[in-house]
Amino acid sequence: MLLGVDVGGTFTDAVLVVGAGDTSGDAGPAAVDGIAADGGRQPGVYTGKVRSTPAEQSRGVLAAVRAVLEHAGAAPGEVERFAHGMTVATNALLEGRVARTALVATAGFEDVVELGRQARPRLYELCAAAPAPLAPPELRFGVPERMTPAGPLRELDVEAAGELVAHLAQTRPEAVAVVLLHSYAHPQHEQLLGELIARELPGVHVSLSHELVGTFREFERAASTEIDAALSPLLGSYLGGLSAGARDIGLVKPAVMQSAGGLTDTETAASHAALTVLSGPAGGVRGAQLAAELAGEREVLCLDMGGTSCDVCVIRAGHVAETAQSAVAGRPLALAALDIHTVGAGGGSIAWRDPGGALRVGPRSAGAEPGPACYGRGGELPTVTDANLLLGRLPASGLALDGPTLDAPTAERAIAPLAHELGLSVLRCAEGIVRVAEAEMLGALRVISVQRGLDPRGFALLAFGGAGPLHAAALAQELGVERILCPRAAGVLCALGLATAAPRRDAARTVVLTGESFTAARLERERAALTERACAQLGAPVQQVEVAYELRYRGQSFELTIERLGEPAEPAALREAFAAEHELRYGYRDAEGEVELVTIRARAWGAAPDRVALGERLAAVSPTGQPPREPWRVALDNEWVDGELLRGELPPGTRLRGPAVCALPESTLLVRPGWAGEVDAHGTLRLSWTDDAVQEPDSAAQEPSDATGEPSGATGEPSGATGEPR
Repeated sequence: MLLGVDVGGTFTDAVLVVGAGDTSGDAGPAAVDGIAADGGRQPGVYTGKVRSTPAEQSRGVLAAVRAVLEHAGAAPGEVERFAHGMTVATNALLEGRVARTALVATAGFEDVVELGRQARPRLYELCAAAPAPLAPPELRFGVPERMTPAGPLRELDVEAAGELVAHLAQTRPEAVAVVLLHSYAHPQHEQLLGELIARELPGVHVSLSHELVGTFREFERAASTEIDAALSPLLGSYLGGLSAGARDIGLVKPAVMQSAGGLTDTETAASHAALTVLSGPAGGVRGAQLAAELAGEREVLCLDMGGTSCDVCVIRAGHVAETAQSAVAGRPLALAALDIHTVGAGGGSIAWRDPGGALRVGPRSAGAEPGPACYGRGGELPTVTDANLLLGRLPASGLALDGPTLDAPTAERAIAPLAHELGLSVLRCAEGIVRVAEAEMLGALRVISVQRGLDPRGFALLAFGGAGPLHAAALAQELGVERILCPRAAGVLCALGLATAAPRRDAARTVVLTGESFTAARLERERAALTERACAQLGAPVQQVEVAYELRYRGQSFELTIERLGEPAEPAALREAFAAEHELRYGYRDAEGEVELVTIRARAWGAAPDRVALGERLAAVSPTGQPPREPWRVALDNEWVDGELLRGELPPGTRLRGPAVCALPESTLLVRPGWAGEVDAHGTLRLSWTDDAVQEPDSAAQEPSDATGEPSGATGEPSGATGEPR
């Protein structure tokens, strides 16, 4: 049994895969059957969803674990692996809840994080400031040493270093970041300082930049190490408490998802919190890769819309690109991460009127407490979920037959003041809220496709998260996408991605090879050293090694990445691959330009569950028979149209034609007119754009006409507290 738990801003999701196959990587269907028989449980994928508990996230995690184990009829001791994705580090960084952090740098470079790159955060806001450094001026210390790329220029004086550490101890820091010039190439001075600080300040967390980053660019390396030091004590405390709670109920210790999409142990995550800043979204990407693979799609745009934010990424040829230069809350992170773009447009995003009179949505969210107004937990501000409810796109009786009841009158009261400010009816305002949120998501999808030279019309759109499928058809039409995928476990796909992920370790080194130094022998020597280091860190049996080479034309400031498996690479082949990628990205190649290899990155992967077995588990508990259908009216483009409502899980073979609303167990899908499709063997709903599927709106459907925005005809009128169309 494989367990995955993802903590979101609004809900905490859990997935239990029973009979997932041998994770050694060489097991086939026989091993799946063996596990199913030994476990005595019906093979399949079981899910659970509870409200997040922001004040104490581990409480929500354990509640989700209990819910999914109860659903599967399983005991905690039967779980083989528990994978966890969370937002602890991200939220702490956004809210400024960090440890008291000191920065130790080469003398004269103590203020490198504050100085930054002198680039304005927003081009036309001349006074906009970058986030303040996490280490204040009084906690920055200069070390009398100087390292160059070739070696020591000024050796570190041990006596002076001891005096500095004694002075540092008097300031009582909770964490220390050590960032010395060129330590990525020559780490001995950092190692010595780390030993001195650990001796003088036992129990204080120490982050050394060469251990965390290992590449050049001193500002990004310093900022990343500072973030790591500031977050690690908090994350260590959280993971320690969660591990203790898991142990108390007989559950294995959790493995933690990294931003790069692979699992690591709790000790590594606790000592290097910066590796987990994008932990939750990375789980969603891995789940999306699994769903796309089972659907036979290799070119996919991924849309993950939850309660707080929306994450998008692109799958090309079955793979998701990675980046080593990301940013969180305006702070750079020079660490490997999946190339995910995030916007503040979730189901709980709050709608508001800006000073210019325009309708805006997000980035502020109602979160889990109190949540959208329609949840009836004290929320009073209008959100995207409230708008979808009033438009008939969410059934008030909840996401499934036994789901919670949503309060339409409360949602209407929340939207009414904003509608009055904007001079709109309530339903017109609700439609505007949804359109503005979709515009935010559309912009994010264009960033990862059009702005990178990719034509979205050649991709399928895979929508997941609790709210993603609600908006998929509208976004697909704007992008010209003609295929939509909605996975069976769409509402908990991040947790499924966690449960089915593989362990991973990374190693990176800046080498700067060009001209005569860029030889096959030197290339192989650097590659072999890095892969050996990554494999040693993994510990578990290595299933695959990947190597990424970052190259540029000499004189350029930044690099393009060329991916390869772990085998040796030839300089000529890398140069040609770089030129081709440069031409794709920027429209030209420089035949006379000298290519420079800047950085090499190695990734060692452990075993993942067998993909065939996972597909069989997804299909194992699919319902049979035809789902119940009932008449339904939904507001689309300011008109009410007749459609149908389907509740619960859809069995394979179910056919759909828009307009329709599918209240799935953990999410809701809106099928707009012009879209039709059916459910495949793995439970994925595959929709296609078909011109003949377009239906004209019912001539009797009437536009909202009064101050409240309620339809003036009897049909489709909200009926009491539930607000469901009759």
